[in-house]
Amino acid sequence: MKDFITCIIIISAFSIFINCKEEKQSTSSEKVVPVFKKEAVLKLIKSDSDSIIKTLDIEIADNEYETQTGLMYRTKLEANHGMLFIFPDMQMRSFYMKNTKIPLDIIYIDEDKRIISFQKNAKPLDETSLPSDAPAKYVLEINGGKAAEWQLKVGDEISFKPINE
Repeated sequence: MKDFITCIIIISAFSIFINCKEEKQSTSSEKVVPVFKKEAVLKLIKSDSDSIIKTLDIEIADNEYETQTGLMYRTKLEANHGMLFIFPDMQMRSFYMKNTKIPLDIIYIDEDKRIISFQKNAKPLDETSLPSDAPAKYVLEINGGKAAEWQLKVGDEISFKPINE
């Protein structure tokens, strides 16, 4: 009788293990595509005239998870949307397009909120390093081609105001 009970316990444990393993496999294959969440309004400002070039609705990436994930897995980004990465310090930055399905312009910005360099039309899913030309505190990602369309230049500025929730 003791052997019978031991056998039943082992079979039950094995069955639970197999069911849990199958459940994990089915849920991990379902990827959740992030949805845009407006967290701030950002203005791109012409350096020589202080005129507003464009106003964008942006998401803010200011923690490790958000800065590592960025715009990965997105299938689109609306024309006047973007993501602003805020880092705690000024240093050389480098981004890449791993798991990023849309072309992006990557704009590097210093602590005074001045544009210092660009990586234009970054190729989707490419893991090539796309570095800044100088130390940056902020990085703005927008749809590929928009920096040229809006005639953004090194020295132009940003200002942004988070939306209070």
